[in-house]
Amino acid sequence: MIVRLLGAVLCGASLLACTSSAPQTAEPGSTVRLLAHDSFLLSDEVLASFTAQTGIEVQVLAGGDAGSMVAGAILAAGAPTADVLFGADNTLVQKAIDARVFEPYEAMERGTITPEIADYLDTDAVTPIDYGDVCVNIDDAWFEREGITPPASLEDLTDPRYRDLLVVQDPATSSPGLAFLLATISRFGDSWPDYWTRLRENGVKVAGSWTDAYYSDFTPAGGERPLVVSYATSPPAEIVFAEGTPPARPSTSVLTDGCYRQIEYAGVLAGTENPAGARLLIDWLLSRRVQEDIPLNMFVFPARSDAQLPQVFTDFAAQVEKPEQIPADQIAMNLDEWLARWDEILGR
Repeated sequence: MIVRLLGAVLCGASLLACTSSAPQTAEPGSTVRLLAHDSFLLSDEVLASFTAQTGIEVQVLAGGDAGSMVAGAILAAGAPTADVLFGADNTLVQKAIDARVFEPYEAMERGTITPEIADYLDTDAVTPIDYGDVCVNIDDAWFEREGITPPASLEDLTDPRYRDLLVVQDPATSSPGLAFLLATISRFGDSWPDYWTRLRENGVKVAGSWTDAYYSDFTPAGGERPLVVSYATSPPAEIVFAEGTPPARPSTSVLTDGCYRQIEYAGVLAGTENPAGARLLIDWLLSRRVQEDIPLNMFVFPARSDAQLPQVFTDFAAQVEKPEQIPADQIAMNLDEWLARWDEILGR
Protein backbone atom coordinates (compact mmCIF):
# COMPACT_ATOMS: atom_id res chain seq x y z
CA MET A 1 0.00 0.00 0.00
CA ILE A 2 1.33 3.41 -0.97
CA VAL A 3 0.21 6.45 0.97
CA ARG A 4 0.78 9.93 -0.50
CA LEU A 5 0.98 12.63 2.16
CA LEU A 6 0.59 16.16 0.82
CA GLY A 7 2.20 19.20 2.39
CA ALA A 8 5.74 20.42 2.85
CA VAL A 9 7.91 18.26 5.08
CA LEU A 10 11.17 19.30 6.64
CA CYS A 11 13.90 16.74 6.99
CA GLY A 12 17.61 16.35 7.61
CA ALA A 13 20.12 14.77 9.96
CA SER A 14 23.71 14.63 11.07
CA LEU A 15 26.18 12.46 9.19
CA LEU A 16 26.61 8.89 10.40
CA ALA A 17 29.98 7.27 10.17
CA CYS A 18 29.00 3.98 8.52
CA THR A 19 28.63 3.08 4.85
CA SER A 20 27.20 -0.18 3.52
CA SER A 21 26.68 -1.81 0.16
CA ALA A 22 25.66 -5.18 1.62
CA PRO A 23 22.12 -6.49 1.06
CA GLN A 24 19.70 -4.80 3.43
CA THR A 25 16.95 -6.36 5.51
CA ALA A 26 14.06 -4.53 7.09
CA GLU A 27 11.17 -5.76 9.13
CA PRO A 28 8.06 -6.50 7.01
CA GLY A 29 5.17 -4.34 8.10
CA SER A 30 7.38 -1.35 8.78
CA THR A 31 7.15 1.98 6.95
CA VAL A 32 9.72 3.92 4.94
CA ARG A 33 9.08 7.60 4.24
CA LEU A 34 10.17 9.07 0.90
CA LEU A 35 10.41 12.86 0.76
CA ALA A 36 10.20 14.03 -2.85
CA HIS A 37 9.62 17.24 -4.79
CA ASP A 38 6.19 17.83 -6.25
CA SER A 39 7.18 16.55 -9.71
CA PHE A 40 7.90 13.04 -8.43
CA LEU A 41 5.63 10.52 -10.12
CA LEU A 42 5.72 6.79 -10.80
CA SER A 43 3.02 4.41 -12.00
CA ASP A 44 0.78 3.12 -9.22
CA GLU A 45 1.64 -0.50 -9.97
CA VAL A 46 5.35 0.25 -9.89
CA LEU A 47 5.02 2.10 -6.61
CA ALA A 48 3.06 -0.83 -5.19
CA SER A 49 5.77 -3.27 -6.27
CA PHE A 50 8.12 -2.11 -3.50
CA THR A 51 5.61 -3.15 -0.84
CA ALA A 52 4.88 -6.39 -2.70
CA GLN A 53 8.59 -7.24 -2.76
CA THR A 54 9.53 -6.18 0.75
CA GLY A 55 6.36 -6.01 2.84
CA ILE A 56 7.33 -2.44 3.71
CA GLU A 57 4.80 0.37 3.28
CA VAL A 58 5.98 3.54 1.52
CA GLN A 59 4.75 6.99 2.47
CA VAL A 60 5.47 9.58 -0.23
CA LEU A 61 5.84 12.98 1.42
CA ALA A 62 5.47 15.97 -0.90
CA GLY A 63 8.15 18.56 -0.11
CA GLY A 64 7.24 21.34 -2.56
CA ASP A 65 9.70 22.39 -5.24
CA ALA A 66 13.23 21.03 -5.14
CA GLY A 67 14.76 24.24 -3.80
CA SER A 68 12.31 24.47 -0.90
CA MET A 69 12.70 20.78 -0.15
CA VAL A 70 16.49 20.94 0.03
CA ALA A 71 16.44 24.17 2.04
CA GLY A 72 14.09 22.52 4.53
CA ALA A 73 16.33 19.47 4.77
CA ILE A 74 19.31 21.66 5.58
CA LEU A 75 17.44 23.73 8.17
CA ALA A 76 16.15 20.59 9.91
CA ALA A 77 19.40 18.63 9.72
CA GLY A 78 19.59 16.28 12.68
CA ALA A 79 15.87 15.66 13.07
CA PRO A 80 14.52 13.96 9.93
CA THR A 81 10.81 13.35 9.50
CA ALA A 82 11.55 11.13 6.47
CA ASP A 83 13.94 8.31 5.68
CA VAL A 84 14.91 9.02 2.05
CA LEU A 85 15.08 12.24 0.05
CA PHE A 86 14.57 12.19 -3.71
CA GLY A 87 15.01 15.08 -6.16
CA ALA A 88 17.99 17.12 -5.00
CA ASP A 89 19.64 17.92 -8.31
CA ASN A 90 23.23 18.84 -9.07
CA THR A 91 22.53 22.56 -8.68
CA LEU A 92 21.47 21.99 -5.05
CA VAL A 93 22.83 18.72 -3.76
CA GLN A 94 26.31 19.84 -2.68
CA LYS A 95 24.88 22.23 -0.08
CA ALA A 96 22.86 19.36 1.38
CA ILE A 97 25.92 17.10 1.42
CA ASP A 98 27.99 19.81 3.09
CA ALA A 99 25.24 20.23 5.70
CA ARG A 100 25.48 16.49 6.48
CA VAL A 101 21.91 15.79 5.49
CA PHE A 102 22.67 12.30 4.14
CA GLU A 103 24.00 9.02 5.52
CA PRO A 104 26.51 7.45 3.10
CA TYR A 105 25.23 4.44 1.19
CA GLU A 106 26.41 2.82 -2.03
CA ALA A 107 23.49 1.35 -3.97
CA MET A 108 23.72 -2.34 -4.82
CA GLU A 109 23.51 -1.74 -8.59
CA ARG A 110 25.42 1.53 -8.77
CA GLY A 111 27.62 -0.01 -11.47
CA THR A 112 24.68 0.10 -13.90
CA ILE A 113 24.57 3.91 -13.91
CA THR A 114 25.65 5.63 -17.13
CA PRO A 115 29.32 6.51 -16.47
CA GLU A 116 29.14 10.25 -17.18
CA ILE A 117 26.18 10.50 -14.80
CA ALA A 118 27.87 8.44 -12.11
CA ASP A 119 31.15 10.33 -12.44
CA TYR A 120 29.76 13.88 -12.12
CA LEU A 121 29.76 13.74 -8.33
CA ASP A 122 32.35 11.66 -6.47
CA THR A 123 30.40 10.73 -3.35
CA ASP A 124 28.48 7.87 -1.77
CA ALA A 125 26.21 10.30 0.06
CA VAL A 126 23.65 10.21 -2.75
CA THR A 127 22.77 8.05 -5.76
CA PRO A 128 21.93 9.39 -9.25
CA ILE A 129 18.41 8.35 -10.24
CA ASP A 130 17.63 10.33 -13.40
CA TYR A 131 18.84 13.21 -15.54
CA GLY A 132 17.50 15.74 -18.00
CA ASP A 133 18.83 18.50 -20.22
CA VAL A 134 17.50 22.04 -19.90
CA CYS A 135 17.50 23.63 -23.35
CA VAL A 136 15.87 26.40 -25.33
CA ASN A 137 12.79 25.03 -27.11
CA ILE A 138 11.74 26.37 -30.51
CA ASP A 139 8.24 26.76 -31.97
CA ASP A 140 9.10 25.53 -35.46
CA ALA A 141 5.64 26.31 -36.84
CA TRP A 142 5.97 29.97 -35.81
CA PHE A 143 9.38 30.39 -37.43
CA GLU A 144 8.16 28.71 -40.61
CA ARG A 145 5.14 31.03 -40.81
CA GLU A 146 7.31 34.09 -40.25
CA GLY A 147 9.99 32.97 -42.70
CA ILE A 148 12.74 33.34 -40.08
CA THR A 149 15.56 30.85 -39.60
CA PRO A 150 15.52 29.62 -35.97
CA PRO A 151 18.58 30.28 -33.76
CA ALA A 152 21.30 27.64 -33.82
CA SER A 153 23.42 28.67 -30.81
CA LEU A 154 23.35 30.52 -27.50
CA GLU A 155 25.15 33.38 -29.22
CA ASP A 156 22.31 33.68 -31.76
CA LEU A 157 19.85 34.54 -29.00
CA THR A 158 21.42 38.01 -28.70
CA ASP A 159 21.02 38.66 -32.45
CA PRO A 160 18.51 41.43 -33.29
CA ARG A 161 16.67 38.93 -35.54
CA TYR A 162 15.43 37.33 -32.33
CA ARG A 163 14.54 40.49 -30.42
CA ASP A 164 11.58 40.01 -28.06
CA LEU A 165 11.29 36.30 -28.95
CA LEU A 166 12.87 34.58 -25.91
CA VAL A 167 11.33 33.90 -22.50
CA VAL A 168 13.40 32.48 -19.64
CA GLN A 169 12.63 31.79 -15.99
CA ASP A 170 13.89 33.58 -12.90
CA PRO A 171 16.83 31.47 -11.65
CA ALA A 172 15.97 32.32 -8.05
CA THR A 173 12.52 30.73 -8.31
CA SER A 174 12.77 28.20 -11.14
CA SER A 175 14.90 25.07 -11.56
CA PRO A 176 15.13 25.36 -15.38
CA GLY A 177 15.77 29.08 -15.01
CA LEU A 178 18.72 28.36 -12.75
CA ALA A 179 19.98 25.68 -15.12
CA PHE A 180 19.90 28.12 -18.03
CA LEU A 181 21.84 30.69 -16.02
CA LEU A 182 24.43 28.03 -15.18
CA ALA A 183 24.64 27.05 -18.86
CA THR A 184 25.58 30.61 -19.75
CA ILE A 185 28.16 30.77 -16.96
CA SER A 186 29.63 27.48 -18.13
CA ARG A 187 29.76 28.64 -21.74
CA PHE A 188 30.92 32.25 -21.33
CA GLY A 189 32.95 32.10 -18.12
CA ASP A 190 33.74 35.48 -16.60
CA SER A 191 32.02 37.24 -19.51
CA TRP A 192 28.59 35.77 -18.70
CA PRO A 193 27.34 39.13 -17.34
CA ASP A 194 28.06 40.69 -20.76
CA TYR A 195 26.01 37.94 -22.41
CA TRP A 196 23.06 38.60 -20.12
CA THR A 197 23.36 42.33 -20.73
CA ARG A 198 23.01 41.60 -24.45
CA LEU A 199 20.02 39.32 -23.79
CA ARG A 200 18.38 42.09 -21.78
CA GLU A 201 19.01 44.60 -24.55
CA ASN A 202 17.53 42.11 -27.02
CA GLY A 203 14.25 42.01 -25.11
CA VAL A 204 14.46 38.77 -23.13
CA LYS A 205 11.41 38.24 -20.91
CA VAL A 206 11.74 36.70 -17.44
CA ALA A 207 8.87 34.58 -16.12
CA GLY A 208 8.52 33.45 -12.53
CA SER A 209 8.15 29.75 -13.31
CA TRP A 210 8.40 27.14 -16.05
CA THR A 211 4.60 26.87 -16.05
CA ASP A 212 4.18 30.60 -16.68
CA ALA A 213 6.79 30.61 -19.44
CA TYR A 214 5.68 27.45 -21.24
CA TYR A 215 1.90 27.70 -20.87
CA SER A 216 1.44 31.48 -21.01
CA ASP A 217 4.34 33.08 -22.91
CA PHE A 218 5.30 30.34 -25.40
CA THR A 219 3.53 30.77 -28.76
CA PRO A 220 2.07 27.22 -29.01
CA ALA A 221 0.05 28.09 -25.88
CA GLY A 222 -1.12 31.40 -27.33
CA GLY A 223 1.75 33.55 -26.05
CA GLU A 224 4.04 35.86 -27.99
CA ARG A 225 7.43 34.19 -27.48
CA PRO A 226 8.45 31.35 -29.85
CA LEU A 227 11.62 30.60 -27.84
CA VAL A 228 11.39 29.26 -24.27
CA VAL A 229 13.72 27.63 -21.78
CA SER A 230 12.39 24.12 -21.25
CA TYR A 231 13.69 20.56 -21.65
CA ALA A 232 15.12 18.26 -24.31
CA THR A 233 12.18 15.98 -23.54
CA SER A 234 9.45 18.58 -24.08
CA PRO A 235 8.77 17.46 -27.69
CA PRO A 236 7.91 13.88 -26.59
CA ALA A 237 5.62 15.34 -23.93
CA GLU A 238 3.85 17.27 -26.68
CA ILE A 239 3.01 13.96 -28.33
CA VAL A 240 2.05 12.08 -25.15
CA PHE A 241 -0.22 14.81 -23.78
CA ALA A 242 -1.80 15.85 -27.08
CA GLU A 243 -5.58 16.17 -26.97
CA GLY A 244 -7.37 13.81 -29.30
CA THR A 245 -5.29 12.05 -31.95
CA PRO A 246 -1.58 12.66 -31.29
CA PRO A 247 0.30 14.42 -34.11
CA ALA A 248 2.76 12.40 -36.17
CA ARG A 249 5.58 14.58 -34.90
CA PRO A 250 6.00 17.54 -32.52
CA SER A 251 5.64 21.12 -33.75
CA THR A 252 8.52 22.15 -31.51
CA SER A 253 12.22 21.30 -31.49
CA VAL A 254 15.23 21.83 -29.25
CA LEU A 255 18.26 24.09 -29.53
CA THR A 256 20.84 21.53 -28.44
CA ASP A 257 23.65 24.07 -28.16
CA GLY A 258 24.06 25.36 -24.62
CA CYS A 259 21.89 22.81 -22.80
CA TYR A 260 22.55 22.30 -19.10
CA ARG A 261 22.43 18.78 -17.69
CA GLN A 262 20.50 18.31 -14.45
CA ILE A 263 21.06 15.12 -12.47
CA GLU A 264 18.59 14.17 -9.73
CA TYR A 265 19.75 12.23 -6.70
CA ALA A 266 18.26 10.20 -3.87
CA GLY A 267 19.89 9.70 -0.51
CA VAL A 268 19.32 8.06 2.87
CA LEU A 269 18.62 10.76 5.43
CA ALA A 270 21.05 10.54 8.32
CA GLY A 271 19.22 9.84 11.54
CA THR A 272 16.49 7.85 9.80
CA GLU A 273 14.40 5.60 12.03
CA ASN A 274 14.44 2.89 9.34
CA PRO A 275 17.93 2.77 7.81
CA ALA A 276 17.51 -0.74 6.37
CA GLY A 277 14.22 0.18 4.71
CA ALA A 278 15.73 3.41 3.41
CA ARG A 279 18.61 1.56 1.76
CA LEU A 280 16.20 -0.93 0.20
CA LEU A 281 14.26 2.01 -1.22
CA ILE A 282 17.41 3.52 -2.77
CA ASP A 283 18.17 0.15 -4.39
CA TRP A 284 14.59 -0.06 -5.66
CA LEU A 285 14.71 3.43 -7.21
CA LEU A 286 17.73 2.26 -9.21
CA SER A 287 16.08 -1.02 -10.23
CA ARG A 288 15.39 -1.52 -13.91
CA ARG A 289 11.61 -1.62 -13.42
CA VAL A 290 11.56 1.78 -11.73
CA GLN A 291 14.12 3.24 -14.11
CA GLU A 292 12.02 2.26 -17.14
CA ASP A 293 8.93 3.78 -15.52
CA ILE A 294 10.58 7.18 -15.04
CA PRO A 295 10.60 8.62 -18.60
CA LEU A 296 6.84 8.71 -19.29
CA ASN A 297 6.03 9.86 -15.74
CA MET A 298 8.66 12.52 -15.04
CA PHE A 299 9.91 13.10 -18.62
CA VAL A 300 13.56 12.72 -17.78
CA PHE A 301 16.10 10.05 -18.69
CA PRO A 302 16.87 7.12 -16.37
CA ALA A 303 20.33 7.09 -14.80
CA ARG A 304 20.66 3.35 -15.45
CA SER A 305 22.44 2.63 -18.74
CA ASP A 306 20.54 -0.57 -19.57
CA ALA A 307 17.05 0.88 -19.03
CA GLN A 308 14.97 0.76 -22.22
CA LEU A 309 13.51 4.07 -23.36
CA PRO A 310 9.95 4.41 -24.67
CA GLN A 311 9.63 4.81 -28.44
CA VAL A 312 8.45 8.40 -28.20
CA PHE A 313 11.73 9.26 -26.44
CA THR A 314 13.92 7.53 -28.99
CA ASP A 315 11.98 9.21 -31.80
CA PHE A 316 11.63 12.77 -30.51
CA ALA A 317 13.72 13.52 -27.40
CA ALA A 318 16.72 15.66 -28.32
CA GLN A 319 20.10 14.02 -27.83
CA VAL A 320 22.55 16.45 -26.28
CA GLU A 321 26.09 15.28 -26.95
CA LYS A 322 28.00 17.99 -25.10
CA PRO A 323 25.86 19.46 -22.30
CA GLU A 324 27.10 22.36 -20.23
CA GLN A 325 27.96 21.56 -16.61
CA ILE A 326 29.63 23.19 -13.64
CA PRO A 327 31.09 21.15 -10.74
CA ALA A 328 28.67 20.95 -7.84
CA ASP A 329 31.15 22.39 -5.34
CA GLN A 330 31.68 25.46 -7.53
CA ILE A 331 27.92 26.00 -7.69
CA ALA A 332 27.62 25.76 -3.91
CA MET A 333 30.47 28.23 -3.45
CA ASN A 334 29.37 30.86 -5.97
CA LEU A 335 25.61 30.60 -6.47
CA ASP A 336 24.56 33.42 -4.16
CA GLU A 337 26.99 35.78 -5.86
CA TRP A 338 25.86 34.71 -9.34
CA LEU A 339 22.20 35.23 -8.47
CA ALA A 340 22.89 38.68 -7.01
CA ARG A 341 24.79 39.67 -10.14
CA TRP A 342 21.99 38.37 -12.37
CA ASP A 343 19.46 40.43 -10.38
CA GLU A 344 21.61 43.51 -10.87
CA ILE A 345 21.89 42.98 -14.63
CA LEU A 346 18.18 42.34 -15.14
CA GLY A 347 17.16 45.15 -12.80
CA ARG A 348 15.12 42.91 -10.54
